[in-house]
Amino acid sequence: MKQTSLFVQYVSKFFSGVVAAIVNKINDSKNPLVYYHKRFLKKQYSPDGKWESITAANTLVMADVVAMDSSLPLKKRDSISRASGDIPKMGMEMALREKQLTDLRTLALRPETEAQLITRIFNDVPRVIGGVYERNEAIFLEALSTGVAEITDTENVGTSIRLDYGYLSANQSGVATVWSSTSATPLDDLQGVWNNAKNAGNIIQKWLMDRATFNNFAKTTQVKEYYAFSVGFAGTASQIPSLSKVNEFLKDTFGFTIEIIERSVRYEKNGVQTVATPWATGIVIGICSEELGLLQWARLAEADFPVEGVTYQTADEYILVSKYRSNQPSLAEWTSSQSRVVPVLTNVDQIYKIDSTEVEG
Repeated sequence: MKQTSLFVQYVSKFFSGVVAAIVNKINDSKNPLVYYHKRFLKKQYSPDGKWESITAANTLVMADVVAMDSSLPLKKRDSISRASGDIPKMGMEMALREKQLTDLRTLALRPETEAQLITRIFNDVPRVIGGVYERNEAIFLEALSTGVAEITDTENVGTSIRLDYGYLSANQSGVATVWSSTSATPLDDLQGVWNNAKNAGNIIQKWLMDRATFNNFAKTTQVKEYYAFSVGFAGTASQIPSLSKVNEFLKDTFGFTIEIIERSVRYEKNGVQTVATPWATGIVIGICSEELGLLQWARLAEADFPVEGVTYQTADEYILVSKYRSNQPSLAEWTSSQSRVVPVLTNVDQIYKIDSTEVEG
């Protein structure tokens, strides 16, 4: 049974301020932990608890020149495709057990240690809020790099789900030669896809890839020669250019740049923590803008029907954070978070995927 926190006087006074400060700190641009889903997705409330990705081929055709008093020619609409599903629920909780509670009680009896007591009471709040952000990040990066996000039993305690965002087969390709070979021609691969995108009315501004893929890219003879030529070097091209140097000549010569996605997440199951990299190795994604979709969220039932004895705060609109105590099977003070939220990629017709490890058939 859930009961009021053992430290209700501190929870009542500081809980809301602590939650707000944590969200502000995580969202601070100076914070070293990168959240790509916050950068590329816009939050959107879903009143029916559904997520939906709508792709419309908004092709522009010229208006016709017509005579005065004549009727206007009717043009056809582009086709619209949809991917949709229920917004999943996610959550986690952390506990202060009897030994830790005894230590906190000792601190509470000493006025000079109040600041230390408050810190330890709320120490789990950033962890449970950050846990939701980390799951969002993992789903987003896997989805962006593959078109599909899968949460499996291996990395999750709860329900397995699969989210398919409907990447277009026409926007997915391999390469002429795998990029791990120095004889590969990655600039030709990128230019070819860029040309196809342009013919479809899209202009790729940036290519996203992992560090290992960029290293393969930069080590190819073609890239080294382009770089040497761009700096006026005459002779055998041997220097491997850095990302900044690569982007200088890419922007000048091709009109696009490269960004390296470097992000890992940690999941825990049965008490064992494992580090995972959600971005698919070897995948290169071309984007036409940084507006890639939505972070769709829905209200939780517990937000509308709160449990007696539990103290709640809302973080970032969609994360319900709670503090309470229970004595089953033993006394513990709990901090939990829960949310119904999912990253959604929209306008997937403007996303282009290249597998640098797969030769185009």
